[in-house]
Amino acid sequence: MDIFVRPGDSLWHFSEVFKMPLQLIIDSNRNINPQFLRVGQRIRIPGFVTNNYQIKQGDTFWQIAQSRNLPLVAILLVNPTLNPNHLQIGQTIRIPQRITWRLVNGKQNYTSTIMMDEIKKLLVAYPFLQSSAVGHSVLKHEIPELLIGNGTKRVHYNGSFHANEWITTPIILTFLNDYLLALTNQSTIRGISTLPLYQQTTLSIVPMVNPDGVDLVIQGPPNDEALKEQLISWNNGSTNFSNWKANIHGVDLNDQFPAKWELENARNPKTPGPRDYGGERPLSEPETIAMADLTKKRDFARVLAFHTQGRVIYWGFENLEPPESEILVNEFSRVSGYEPINSAGSYAGYKDWFIQDWGRPGFTVELGSGTNPLPISQFDDIYEEVLGIFLAALYM
Repeated sequence: MDIFVRPGDSLWHFSEVFKMPLQLIIDSNRNINPQFLRVGQRIRIPGFVTNNYQIKQGDTFWQIAQSRNLPLVAILLVNPTLNPNHLQIGQTIRIPQRITWRLVNGKQNYTSTIMMDEIKKLLVAYPFLQSSAVGHSVLKHEIPELLIGNGTKRVHYNGSFHANEWITTPIILTFLNDYLLALTNQSTIRGISTLPLYQQTTLSIVPMVNPDGVDLVIQGPPNDEALKEQLISWNNGSTNFSNWKANIHGVDLNDQFPAKWELENARNPKTPGPRDYGGERPLSEPETIAMADLTKKRDFARVLAFHTQGRVIYWGFENLEPPESEILVNEFSRVSGYEPINSAGSYAGYKDWFIQDWGRPGFTVELGSGTNPLPISQFDDIYEEVLGIFLAALYM
């Protein structure tokens, strides 16, 4: 929501008027010097929208504000030309409304287009949230990263490395949405205050590593006839892609990292297909290159890769993980009921590479149970299970 500076206004004053943490207002206006506001300058207030209201017979400015539990000044700030003493019947004014509902609708077939649309909604409503493309998929879909918080502890979550595990994307984005709601409404999640998490951590989220693969599972092959034929051929002649984990090249992105890749490659398929083909070499695919580059750039303290299914958390790799990993995974297990397992006996995964190259905690969290893709009817149960892990990774 946009407001306009009047003589004597300050960001601290706006924080008081809208009952919004000052830091969130500062971070929503990164191009503005808080010490030098100009009259008429536009300021973005997070966590609010404005609704149009038409003045009716008998309306007074005071009644309109009272009925919506708003201070008078809040309405004046979004209507800079309004004279409150001369309201006219039929006149349209803007009324601020605090956002108390989710903007993310996770309980649907969550394609890359839906994801991008919902990210745009979050960015408009919560301008302290930042987004940029870390790269592009084979079919040139953007791979977005979302950043929230301004603390020194850098934490990373990602989802949908595997195409038919796409439910991880709306699960992660629903947590992000709930985190944003708790911050702007100064409420808690499971009794945990969120503003200290925001101040202490910077959370990086790549919600959909494999957009081409997700769209293939949900929507079927692209219109390009040659590509369509190739994909069906790789899929053993089937037009049902529900078993597809790979990217659109038929490369399994979580078998692509230089962490004993040769050992994984030796026992896996040697040609493209729905799953387990690790490519001709490590980091051959644009999606994995993007993730590797991001990880090097951000220097994360810990990473959590969300997959489905099994209700387990893999936390080790070749005994290279630090002692902190076991402390963390035991807390993740306590708050979720998921079983900690040191090793999956596999190689070349994202968290394997992170543990190997950084010597820091990395985790693969397998959400839910059943056959992939997990049905959307499991969404609420999975979210309740994993919510504690999302929080613990920030507060631990």
